[in-house]
Amino acid sequence: MSPSNTVEVLYNDHHHWLTGWLRRKLGCPESAADLAQDTFIRVLTAREVPTLIEPRAFLTTIAKRVLYNFYRRQDLERAYLDALAQMPEYVAPSEEERAIILQTLVELDQLLDGLPVQIKRAFLLAQLDGLTYAQIGAELGISIATVKRHLHKAALRCYFAL
Repeated sequence: MSPSNTVEVLYNDHHHWLTGWLRRKLGCPESAADLAQDTFIRVLTAREVPTLIEPRAFLTTIAKRVLYNFYRRQDLERAYLDALAQMPEYVAPSEEERAIILQTLVELDQLLDGLPVQIKRAFLLAQLDGLTYAQIGAELGISIATVKRHLHKAALRCYFAL
């Protein structure tokens, strides 16, 4: 059976169940429908769909990852909006600028995903807070040489992502 036929059968047999499962998790039918679609998009764009013995377990695993990213994005949005609320009115960016900034934050989060926490913190302290190597080292309790290594690893991750 071709991969597209496998996905089609999987979709026809389990889409309704997956949407219900997500609806129970989220409490929102619209978000559940969106995340169910995102789950099947991930299956469809996968390099290879494995032979499925337990298709619902397979879909649940992917849906949990999609759900995790959904919650992570909500947390980022909430944190950004909280920071924005602290800004004086005249400094607040337009809706378009907000969307661009939020998308950039999400992309940066995805880009740094997988790096150890200390490397991420060092990178963010350097890029967002403008701290020097010595200040970052003091903040994180590491040597300047380690700060340089951490920033180099983060920069390589950014470079190769382009």
